[in-house]
Amino acid sequence: MEVIVLPTFQSDSLSLAYEVFGTGRPVLCIHGFASSGKVNWIDTGWVETLTGAGYQAIVIDNRGHGASDKPYDPERYYPQDMARDAVRLLDHLGIERAAVLGYSMGARIAAFMAFRDEGRVACAVFGGMGINLVNGLSDGNDIIAGLRAPTLAELTHPTARQFRIFADHTKADREALAACMETSREPMARADVRRIAVPVLVAVGEADTMAGPPEALADLLPRGEAFVIPKRDHMRGTGDPRFKQAALAFLGRNFANVSLS
Repeated sequence: MEVIVLPTFQSDSLSLAYEVFGTGRPVLCIHGFASSGKVNWIDTGWVETLTGAGYQAIVIDNRGHGASDKPYDPERYYPQDMARDAVRLLDHLGIERAAVLGYSMGARIAAFMAFRDEGRVACAVFGGMGINLVNGLSDGNDIIAGLRAPTLAELTHPTARQFRIFADHTKADREALAACMETSREPMARADVRRIAVPVLVAVGEADTMAGPPEALADLLPRGEAFVIPKRDHMRGTGDPRFKQAALAFLGRNFANVSLS
């Protein structure tokens, strides 16, 4: 079996992996917790969708995930630090400004990026992240316990089981993920959300109990729009065709003609 070695860049003394697909206006894709660029964006058809629409898809493996370095120190996983990783990838590629597409934890990272480095973000899509961007994640400690449990059989908490199964399926480093979960779920202050000036699409599955309602977050954002992904929960909303259609329509309205310099 051929081993594919991804290109890397350096951020905070970590080696982080990425891939670039297609040409055109750049869309930086930031994956969710326990996932990877491949699982979140390639395997779900997002890269094909974006490149087919004439965009360049840039896929990053967040620290602790995929082919990137995986520190076990929880202090290395605050969302503002991972937002800086994303900006450094744009620097590495010589890209001044991009659209940012994030899912779940990736949406939280995108929010911190849009707040702290507004000039680098033309617009953003927050998938799988509603008002719990500011309320926080109530199941975080259960997920950590589930990742560190000796076996799946002893887990009864549904969310903990869900993420343990997902982590095992993707052959993730569960100790790195546990460290990541400790700090990456840091909420964003409501006042900071209100200062995100770029257009944002907030897309959450109708049955997604982890993200919180999209409308409440969109109402906080100065240029927020809400989209409910019909009949989808947190895991199954990622690659939904209706989510892709809504995102492409949003990019067409808010990214197709804006300056990238």
